[in-house]
Amino acid sequence: MAARRTDGPVADRRHRAGAAGRAAGGQRRGQEAVSAADAAGATHARILAVIRAIPRGQVMGYGEVAAKAGLPGRARLVAKLLGANEDRSLPWHRVLRSDGRIAMPEGSAGWREQGQRLRAEGVQVENGRVKRERPVRDLDAQIWGPA
Repeated sequence: MAARRTDGPVADRRHRAGAAGRAAGGQRRGQEAVSAADAAGATHARILAVIRAIPRGQVMGYGEVAAKAGLPGRARLVAKLLGANEDRSLPWHRVLRSDGRIAMPEGSAGWREQGQRLRAEGVQVENGRVKRERPVRDLDAQIWGPA
């Protein structure tokens, strides 16, 4: 990789542009990083709010949570956020794969814990799978009110 030039007209323009940006209210790159962090925080907050709104005894898929949070197609983001979650009060166990299966490796401690938590709420779990009796639209009405 070629070394960056530190003298000459191009370097001088870079320096002036950076100085102008700092004079106009701070480091440009720093501001972009802060606004990206704010956006990520707001996105995570929307996802967590949807998960907290899932009623006891009900479940949703990762994709359904993402769609309700206004992030269609971001099921993996929901899974990633839940995987990094340390909030013990969050009802993480109510979020499943789209086919109703627990997403953790079968037989793992997390797989057993999720099944136990769901059963404690009256959810029928058989071989790591939840059989949904109610259509999603009924769950929508229960969470968000009639359409």
